[in-house]
Amino acid sequence: MFYGGLLSLFTFVALSDCARCKKRQDVEDVPSYVMDYAPVVHLHTADAYRPASIEQHLEHTQPEVDYVSVSEAPSPLTLENLSSLNDSGGENVYLTSTDNVEDHPDWLFGVEPDNSGKIEGAVSCAVIVNDKGNGLVDAFYMYFYSFDFGGVYLDFLNVGNHVGDWEHNMIRFQDGVPKYIWYSQHSNGEAFDFDVTEKYNGTERPIAYSANGTHAVYAIDGDHAHAIPNLNLDNGIVEDHTDKGPVWDPTLSAYYYSYNASSETFTAYGNSTPVDWLYFKGHWGDEQYRDSNDLQECFLDIDGLCKYTNGPTGPIDKQLDRKEVCPDNGIPCILRKELGP
Repeated sequence: MFYGGLLSLFTFVALSDCARCKKRQDVEDVPSYVMDYAPVVHLHTADAYRPASIEQHLEHTQPEVDYVSVSEAPSPLTLENLSSLNDSGGENVYLTSTDNVEDHPDWLFGVEPDNSGKIEGAVSCAVIVNDKGNGLVDAFYMYFYSFDFGGVYLDFLNVGNHVGDWEHNMIRFQDGVPKYIWYSQHSNGEAFDFDVTEKYNGTERPIAYSANGTHAVYAIDGDHAHAIPNLNLDNGIVEDHTDKGPVWDPTLSAYYYSYNASSETFTAYGNSTPVDWLYFKGHWGDEQYRDSNDLQECFLDIDGLCKYTNGPTGPIDKQLDRKEVCPDNGIPCILRKELGP
């Protein structure tokens, strides 16, 4: 998720068979094409940090602002009251681990998908549908992990770790036909013509490859050098790695919502689905540890090259009503017509 510091420093397995996939959730009123073309994710074989329960993540964190607990926070903190923290610091609130992360508590590691591709007993995905009118629909597939391992570079430099991790695909539909797909990667990502993407097991569902540790999402397996936005290469100093590891079908255990951009409101497609949490504007992990914290190490005292960085913001901060397929972040939006790293 966080590699700006790395850029400044350098200036620079086998295919899991999901043929027995369970029937996906039959959620009333969700457009059928949103389900029919939903991505299937290959997790990395060696990744210790699997998709995690959005709800259970809250049970192991406490909200803090400037490293101080929010005294007026509801207890327990749940998906039905999370947005109340917007009145207690909002974007400055960090859901901070109540455990020492280097004690490696079980909850950080998430849940391994079963042979059907389902994350059993945990909802780790939110599908958000934005009907923009005139047949144009953006469907976001948000993927949640409780920990991001930033990686080790130059055989000694471990940077970019953080509690909480949100990644996503977005598919843009026109009249129910998928046209383009976005793969989020760190501070940017890649957009492809939907037709050129690799499809899963004879279906029309595109494959998304989740990178080892960082969970950045790619269209192909292999190595991905990503230090320079929009210039992904197959080798370099700053690399992600993907492979045809375990299959995760996020639609088997997900929350489903529509999003009204005019009113900036979410509506659940199921009566029992929690909604309030989507309005939370804060961070889903710890604030970057201070230099005085024994767990923290910052190479050459460069703030952007620290072992632990800020946890990410949630779905509400992913430009759900973006104009282009890519988010508006000052980086040109390239709609690629050929697959690449």
